[in-house]
Amino acid sequence: MSGTVDLGMPAFPRAARQALTDTQLRRNLAHATGTIRRKRAEVVGELDDWEQLREAGRALKERTLRHLDRHLVQLEERVTAAGGRVHWARDAAEANRIVTGLVEATGEREVVKVKSMVTQETGLNEALAQAGIAAYETDLAELIVQLGDDHPSHILVPAIHRNRAQIREIFLREMGARGTAAPPDLGDDPRELAEAARTHLRAKFLRAKVGISGANFLVAETGTAVVVESEGNGRMCLTLPDTLISVVGIEKVVPTWRDLEVFLQLLPRSSTGERMNPYTTTWTGTTDGDGPRAFHLVLIDNGRTDTLADPVGRQALSCIRCSACLNVCPVYERVGGHAYGSVYPGPIGAILTPQLGGLATPVERSLPYASTLCGACYEVCPVKINIPEVLVHLRAEVVDEARRRPVPTPEQLVMRTARWTLARAPRLAAAQRAAALAGRLIGRRGRIRRLPGPLSGWSDARDLPVPASESFRAWWRRTRR
Repeated sequence: MSGTVDLGMPAFPRAARQALTDTQLRRNLAHATGTIRRKRAEVVGELDDWEQLREAGRALKERTLRHLDRHLVQLEERVTAAGGRVHWARDAAEANRIVTGLVEATGEREVVKVKSMVTQETGLNEALAQAGIAAYETDLAELIVQLGDDHPSHILVPAIHRNRAQIREIFLREMGARGTAAPPDLGDDPRELAEAARTHLRAKFLRAKVGISGANFLVAETGTAVVVESEGNGRMCLTLPDTLISVVGIEKVVPTWRDLEVFLQLLPRSSTGERMNPYTTTWTGTTDGDGPRAFHLVLIDNGRTDTLADPVGRQALSCIRCSACLNVCPVYERVGGHAYGSVYPGPIGAILTPQLGGLATPVERSLPYASTLCGACYEVCPVKINIPEVLVHLRAEVVDEARRRPVPTPEQLVMRTARWTLARAPRLAAAQRAAALAGRLIGRRGRIRRLPGPLSGWSDARDLPVPASESFRAWWRRTRR
């Protein structure tokens, strides 16, 4: 079964309880998401046809997914004709083997990377490390996460859980051991931090012979890959190395350049609150004397075909990774991305991860419940993914999957007992007499404080009234006889 890399995190309820104790985390998240929300609202408000753009994006994604096989074949033909080579990976393990083999074939032992969530999904950095290949993240936020031996907590701003003072400490502590050290008098001003990162990465850019990237979009009609970013590090990775390897999910295809125009309006406004991305890099195969001499495109499935087969759940494949749903989610703002235990956090992660992984782990089975179903994510999604609808759909699948287990859950045992009791009047009467007896006994000591065993999880969060000392059935017989 295909799936995503295991981050070793507990299921969402326990991880969320731990995250809620971190006051600094909540402050960092509230400040960052609030700033992004305000910027987004301003630039979206400038467009009179924003809702029409959203509907166009939704329709384009739906149509593309319906004919995905045809577009992928065309994409492979165009990439190959332009001098590139296409590799197909069924799952994470196969994708990692392909990429590792391609790097080893160059004889290089280090690579530079521009942010790619799909390589986090497959655990590529760890696979390369096992082969003795060092992978250096060049996106500023990804660099912070890597230097801090941390996990990303946001799709757009992976280090959103860190404040400036924490980032300064990471730079001072870790940069020297991995390359150019940070200045000893480094402050926490954003410009100083960015300059320290730029100096640290410059030597790696100039030395690296292999670059690894993702792609925001793949244009089928020309075989063109597209990366949008804000820092320029991506363009360095995409143009300086001799060999470029792009690892991309099969759902990132758009049929034509005309379709791309819609998404290049939707994405920057929804993600960074900008009218356009500072850097939009496109490349088609290889060109003599310009850019990498070898280009490899690794197209990865890893559960996407299974997701496509679900008429409701396939909406998740329309995601353009803008992170707007995270920035408005009241759950995410309070617990952060790590609580989701997934490469894809927030509302979109709560519907994408369980489908890619097939509800195989406790983390995946808990994610559909990591939501209040308030609908804020649906309101801001630039391609109108109905996340609440998919969440409810996946909750039903979790319940159906639990019913098929040979050992019933405590909840199932309680419900089966209730069904057996309510099926016959004598059984109900006996249960009422037992409850009345328990009520008289408990009533002498005050109230029910905690139910025993697995039932304690219910009573810990709710007031439990003491059963009446006399049932309605008994009262009726006594007063109406």
